[in-house]
Amino acid sequence: MDKETAVELENGPVIQDEIERSKVGIMRALCEREDSSTKEVDDLMIRRFLRARDLDIEKASTMFLKYLTWKKTILPNGYIPESEIANDLSHNKVCMQGHDKKGRPVVVVFGNRHNPSKGNPEEFKRFVVYTLEKVCARMPRGEEKFVTIGDLQGWGYSNCDIRGCVSALSILQDCYPERLGKLYIVHAPYIFMAAWKVVYPFIDSNTKQKIIFVEKKNLTATLLEDIDESQLPDIYGGKLPVVPIQDS
Repeated sequence: MDKETAVELENGPVIQDEIERSKVGIMRALCEREDSSTKEVDDLMIRRFLRARDLDIEKASTMFLKYLTWKKTILPNGYIPESEIANDLSHNKVCMQGHDKKGRPVVVVFGNRHNPSKGNPEEFKRFVVYTLEKVCARMPRGEEKFVTIGDLQGWGYSNCDIRGCVSALSILQDCYPERLGKLYIVHAPYIFMAAWKVVYPFIDSNTKQKIIFVEKKNLTATLLEDIDESQLPDIYGGKLPVVPIQDS
């Protein structure tokens, strides 16, 4: 949580910034008239949507109401059953363990374990939602963001999935705004940059500011700036083994 603008009380978070608190109240009232399920979310979620739209109440409300409609479709039971994403889970392409120095969960994504030719686009979308839901559930009370290490070692054309990447970006940016704290891209091969140029225009300005390409020679040192050695995955010079997200 942004400690300068919110505090945690026994009955939930209270936003301290007067402008944000006022706009959250107005947006909540507007959205509750359109969708009563707005009552089920806390002020921090509404604030995340507001921040994603530069505190524009109208734009944020439209975005939030679309999210509520989407959620009822993709998460009718409140979660994604692992039986529906068995193929994507079997490749252990996403792992989660440890927290950075701010208390944010650390997620590792292995790009070379994703093979779109052997997958299903709709299952992959559900897998992305499953991942984000599990990561958010892992956050300590009061924390709103997570950090990701995108590991592209061994990535090749068979792993390239522009459509899947754009779909994942859309889900992250439109349905889980202001959740990504930082994305480290490591071991990026030269051929990846061709795909990156295609995907880059789909990344919003807020997300772009959170992406860091890390040179191999500076890999461990860069990660240790934000993640303590005891919490860093052992494959990057830390002490924690990587754990598949379904087992974390």
